[in-house]
Amino acid sequence: MAVNETLEEGYDEFTETPGAVMRVRIGIAETDKLVEIEIEDVPSFKAELERAVGAGELAWFTDSRGRTVGVPARQIAFVEIEDTEVGPAVGFAPAV
Repeated sequence: MAVNETLEEGYDEFTETPGAVMRVRIGIAETDKLVEIEIEDVPSFKAELERAVGAGELAWFTDSRGRTVGVPARQIAFVEIEDTEVGPAVGFAPAV
C-alpha cells in the first residue's frame, strides 16, 4: 500500500465526523495569504471546492459563523482540514 493511499484512507475517515465543526485553512498561491474558515459539512465543502477548481471559478463559502469568503480556485495552493475538537498535532510521532 502506497503512502498516499494510507493518508487518503485516514483523511476520509477523519472528515466523516458528523456534526463536528472543522477548521479549514486555504493557502493562496504566490501570496502569503491564508484564508481560515470553520465548516460543518466537510463532504459538501470538498465537492464545491473540487467543482470550482475544475471550472476555474471563484469559490464562495459561508462558514459556521456566517462569514462569506471568496477564493480564486486557480490560485489555491493547499487546503488543510482540521477537527477543532482534536486540535493540531505537534511533533513527528504518530498520533495515539
